[in-house]
This record gives sequence, C-alpha cells and structure tokens, in this order.
Amino acid sequence: MFVDKFLDKETITIKSGDGGDGAVSFMRYKGVANGGPDGGDGGKGGSIYFVADRHRSSLIDFMYKRKYVAENGGKGGTNKCHGKDGEDVYINVPLGTVVKDAATGKIICDMYENGQTELVLEGGNGGKGNLHFCTSRRHAPHFSQAGEKTEARKIVLELKTIADVGLIGFPNVGKSTILSKISAAKPKIANYHFTTLSPNLGVVKYYDDNFVCADIPGLIEGASEGTGLGTEFLRHIERTRVLVHVVDISGMEGRDPYEDYKKINVELRKYSKELAKRPQIVVLNKCDVYGAEENIKAFKRKLNYRKEVFLVSAVTGEGLKEVVKRLVEILAELPAPKPIEHEEFSYEKADPRKFTVTYDEEDNAYIVDGPILKLLERNVVLDDMDSIAYMQKTLRRYGVIDALRKKGAKDGDTVFIGDVAFDYID
Repeated sequence: MFVDKFLDKETITIKSGDGGDGAVSFMRYKGVANGGPDGGDGGKGGSIYFVADRHRSSLIDFMYKRKYVAENGGKGGTNKCHGKDGEDVYINVPLGTVVKDAATGKIICDMYENGQTELVLEGGNGGKGNLHFCTSRRHAPHFSQAGEKTEARKIVLELKTIADVGLIGFPNVGKSTILSKISAAKPKIANYHFTTLSPNLGVVKYYDDNFVCADIPGLIEGASEGTGLGTEFLRHIERTRVLVHVVDISGMEGRDPYEDYKKINVELRKYSKELAKRPQIVVLNKCDVYGAEENIKAFKRKLNYRKEVFLVSAVTGEGLKEVVKRLVEILAELPAPKPIEHEEFSYEKADPRKFTVTYDEEDNAYIVDGPILKLLERNVVLDDMDSIAYMQKTLRRYGVIDALRKKGAKDGDTVFIGDVAFDYID
C-alpha cells in the first residue's frame, strides 16, 4: 500500500551486536597427549551508524521499521581462530535529521552534511579465549571470557529542514506559488487553507548565485503551542538564515494584513527568541488585486519602515526578481550555516572497575553492585574452580576485597555479587 505522508519525527530502537564468546579449546596434535590451550577470541559485535542522505526527504521509512539490530560477533574457534566480527548497520536519514537519546533528550548528532557518517552505538567486545588465561600455575584453563552484552537504546529522529530562506505566513497567502515562480519546485497549489502539509524545497538561481528556499506550511495563531501542528511546522525554519514573511495584502479573506503579520511574529518569538531575531523581509502578495492599494498604505504606515517591504504578485511574477536579488545580497553578508550546537554525547561503556559495597541487615550479607558485575558475568564459570580463582584475583585487583574488609566483612561472611552468593575469604 502506498502512503503519501511526510513524517518529520519518529522514535526507533537500536541495538548493537553482542560480542562473541571466547573459545575453550586445547591443541590436538598427533603424539601430543595434553596440548596447551588454543581457544580463540570472540568477534566484535556490529555497530550502529547513521548516514546523512540528501536523496531522502522524510522519515516515512521509520514508520514501518522501528527496530535496527546489528549482527552479533561470532564465537572464537580452535587453533586460536578469531570469531567473525558482526556486520555493522548503517541507517540512512534525510539531511537535517537531529538524532537524540530518547531517555535524556540530549542531542547525539546533527546529520547536517551529505554523506556524514556518525557512530551512535558501538558493538560489544568479543570475549577472550582460554589461551589468555594460561599462567605458570594455570596450565590448562577450562574457562574463557563471554562476549560483552549490549543494551538496546531508544532514539528520537527529528527532521529540521535545511534551507537558506524560509517562506512564512498565514495559510493561503501565496507562499507555494512564489516558490514555484522563483525555483523549479512544483508544490501542490490550491485555493484553500493547508494545501501545503510539508515543507517544499526549491533551488533559486540568480546569475552565478543560488540558494535553497523552503515553503513552510502556513502558520496560525497559537502555532507555538501546537495549534494547527504549529510546532511541527516551526521546526523547519530553525535552520533558515533569512525569513520571507509573505502577507496577503488584498484582505480578501476578511483579515487585517498587518494583524496577520503581527500574529506570526508573536508565534516566532514564543517558539524561539533567536528565530525571531533572524533577518526578515516582508513580501506583500496580491498587490495587483483591486482594493489592495489602500491596504498597502495602511500596512506601511503601521510598520513604520521597521522592515524591508516588497510588493509582488505571485500569479504574474511581478516584483519577485527584486525579492530574489535582495535575498542574494543578504545571504552574501551572513555567515555560513552551522550544525546545531550541543554538548558532546555518546553511549560510553561503563568503567568495569566501578562498584559499591553495602551491608544488608535483613539478609546479614554484603552486597557488591555496579558495572563490575558485567565484568564478572563475562569471566566467571561457577562450576570451574580455576574460573572462580580468577574471579577472586580480579576482585582483589580491583579493590573489592579491600572495600569489603573496610565495611567489616570477616572470613565466612556471605557476599552477594549479582545473584551469586560467596563466602568472604580475606
């Protein structure tokens, strides 16, 4: 079924691949009864990348597929063979897509340039084979390290259209017609409100210069609070460097043109003070309609020269060349657009050395908690004495034994590490 829908915000789930388990294996050669360990390491899990793609204009694909999982790493093999690394997943998104962490709302990356590739979620490390656990005292370790497990993350994708110029104004004031006249864009045009339901982009050429212009769906009073999907539309002018405020000067719909102008600017200020300060020119459309002359005089008088005003007829094209020329001049004086400023954010792997020790009076036991649990889960095989001895050595190396002693633990006291109980031995 074909769905003609523009989608500019969606939540998806991503998960990088788990690391492959290390192998437990021993050399088998003719004439060698007890060969040494040769278990290979597990492969690294696949990672999740986002790629900016200028050929995409909507997030519609994510309406039908909301979960992306990278391949797990392969298990290690015999004869020191390394497990296969899991394949990475590359997720293509339109230019201007802002990738956010759903839990915190923090920006992970701004997909601003075509081809831009960002690592968002790294795959788990592969576990070490038993070869790595061979020591002068431990000649034949029968345990290996499990692969690193990864967590699924919820991601918010938010499309903010990238354009140099944004056409704003009430519905049905002629924005789409203007875009069709000054560029090769072919937006849907009809004589009723909200004909445009998604931003239309067009490249405007003026001699050796060119710029991208966006026709933003019509705004209405209350747009900054979401009335008429206002916040969904306002999102798409955040990146524009210049705003062209189109006003229907004919007054044919019974509204006061200047009041329309004021209402839209109020909504801009409510949504973003920075956006309201953006350079703005005023285009009075339908100036060729009978009776428009008096409205033009009244509008200019009330505006009191606070903004540049251009008189145009979108239907005939009158005055549009002058508007384009002025936009080229303004853009030449403005700095190049930049990605959205944000604090650096990434899904960093927790430091496995971190832990907490608490005493539970009800259970009369000491509880070890924190990222170190995952490390122990990977390294401990409960039915293997060598593995348990290795775990105890790890606990001592990371300071867990010292922390338990400071808490008052004595030989024979119960210690819970995750769901596993051990007797404390100093």
